[in-house]
Amino acid sequence: MRALSVLQPWAWLLANGHKDVENRSWATRYRGDFFIHAGKRWGREQRDDVAWVRHHFPRIELPATFDLGGIVGAATIVDCVDESDSPWFSGDFGFVVANAVRIKFIPCRGMLGFFEPAVSHG
Repeated sequence: MRALSVLQPWAWLLANGHKDVENRSWATRYRGDFFIHAGKRWGREQRDDVAWVRHHFPRIELPATFDLGGIVGAATIVDCVDESDSPWFSGDFGFVVANAVRIKFIPCRGMLGFFEPAVSHG
């Protein structure tokens, strides 16, 4: 199954069903299931993103720490849009996500765009 690398806290929000749109600067024709891969980067931008989420969505209880550098969930891309009423939409394009589920963390290397993760997922 394909994977898409997403920085935290967005990967956690997707995997936990809070975020229904993943913003990208590029469109996709892909529709179907994918793994949510949490990128390794953690710095000021990610801390600022956590503060933004806490301010705009105070009812979402974010974890104290986030898994980095591996698969954290799976979901289905059902559409790709260039406008949306979702409060999560801010990009040129939004991959509309449904059926999100958390999965036990699987460490693996991420890549840009969709990729086949180097893990066994029988």
